[in-house]
Amino acid sequence: MPTSAVWTITDGNAGNVRQAHALAAALSRPIRDWTLKSRAPWRWVAPRRLPGAAGAFGHGFADALSAPPDLAIGCGRQSALATRLLRIRGSRVVQILDPRLDPRHWDLVVAPEHDGLDGPNVVRLLGSLHPVDAAWLMQAREHYTALATLPRPRTTLLLGGNSGHARLDEGFLHATLDVLLRQLKLEGGSLLASTSRRTPAGFANELRKRLAGYESLVWTGPQDGGNPYPGLLAHADRIVCTGDSVNMLSEAAATAVPVHIAGAERVSGRPRRFIDSLLGGGRARLLGERMDGYPVTPLRETARVAAEVEQRLRR
Repeated sequence: MPTSAVWTITDGNAGNVRQAHALAAALSRPIRDWTLKSRAPWRWVAPRRLPGAAGAFGHGFADALSAPPDLAIGCGRQSALATRLLRIRGSRVVQILDPRLDPRHWDLVVAPEHDGLDGPNVVRLLGSLHPVDAAWLMQAREHYTALATLPRPRTTLLLGGNSGHARLDEGFLHATLDVLLRQLKLEGGSLLASTSRRTPAGFANELRKRLAGYESLVWTGPQDGGNPYPGLLAHADRIVCTGDSVNMLSEAAATAVPVHIAGAERVSGRPRRFIDSLLGGGRARLLGERMDGYPVTPLRETARVAAEVEQRLRR
């Protein structure tokens, strides 16, 4: 007999966890989070089912299959095998991101437009799911009050890193900082920089050297204290974001300030298609010599997607 809590199922990847949890929270139901690691050979072929797939994630999840939830939300290819197993046992299941298998194996598949997936049970969105909305930003402003003391305009710089679709090197970093520091000298204000887990190791030292003597904040990891990322979004007057991360760009675009994309020419594949959507829709601009303001409509898809998921599941 299915249970009432929504299960979120991911491989622990931060981007996957954030998307699954954002959708579950938007559905306003109790949540139980599962982080699953599949074993060989299922890890290699997921979400395809091989004999014995119920044991692919170990005894804990295999035992839990006897009491499945009413609804499970998975994000990422490995989790898509787990949501298939739950559907067989009576759960309704929503899979986030293209599972690389026919969507008919799930009740609903939520996929970004840049994945190019379509079908009668596919819900498409621009970018990724996340919690950033007006209430989230207000809470972040109230929590990170120290950032409000930095001089305006405050420019937030969000640095991602290398991936299969993007290459960022120190030459790129210095070219980006050249633009930002010229702007800082021209108009004053402050620069708030943050790196991610994928940011090249040498970037941290170069950031500190280049920003020494300027009104600035640099966060490169736990050694710098707690991660101020929510505050950097909430207190920004504009955001400069590298183009390698769809999640990071989506959250920047959910604010009410201009977004300038750095290094778009270094990005290919699906992330590049998302960048082109932001540019074509006027939500973002390429980082250039000037960073003039422009009218902004925040890009917030999570509430709309959650409402559509709720409606479709009722049907």
